[in-house]
Amino acid sequence: MSHYIWFVAAVVLVIVELATGTFYLLMVALGLVAGGVGAWFGLEPGAQTLLAALVAIALIAALRRTRFGRLRRSTAATDPDVNLDIGQVLEVPAWDAYRRARVPYRGADWTVELAPDYAAAPGRFRIVAVQGCTLIVSPC
Repeated sequence: MSHYIWFVAAVVLVIVELATGTFYLLMVALGLVAGGVGAWFGLEPGAQTLLAALVAIALIAALRRTRFGRLRRSTAATDPDVNLDIGQVLEVPAWDAYRRARVPYRGADWTVELAPDYAAAPGRFRIVAVQGCTLIVSPC
């Protein structure tokens, strides 16, 4: 009967995993499955727990070596998954002496700053970052 507890706990963790979207809880759930298999084969409760922990730790360590387990170091200012303005295109009619302009975008006037290493010429520009209320752009 005790092996069912391991499997029920694993199913609960898989459900929580589906809600969070990380793979770490899935690795712990697989560790719980290993504990349930150990219980099914008659291991003592301490050995079941040790088996579950070792399998979960090994799977988490293996996950960390894949692209799914690596920490991503990005800033919200340049991440299109965080800021939906990144990648949008706008028209800049003229630049001032400080490489800035005021342009209409999404129904309001925004301050636009030209990214370094680009010539300040009018035209179409793509948003590459957002710093506060300033859109950083580069030519398309």
